[in-house]
Amino acid sequence: MSTVIRDDVDAWVDSLDPASIDMRDAVHFRRIIAARQAVANADAELRAAVAAARDAGDSWAIIGAALDTSRQAAFQRFGR
Repeated sequence: MSTVIRDDVDAWVDSLDPASIDMRDAVHFRRIIAARQAVANADAELRAAVAAARDAGDSWAIIGAALDTSRQAAFQRFGR
């Protein structure tokens, strides 16, 4: 979720008056958003790490081993 959309959602949730609205706490909603962002950040870091390994001359076999997959699977996922 983009920062703008997340800010809009946060502002909307914060504007709700719990006394006048029969609504559950948004803690789980916010936790899901945070977890999804963490996954996106981890994926970006993984892609950067694989690119750095390739730039340093590491083989797809070594990268595949680090990913606990085959060299072919690593190349299919991260190859250019």
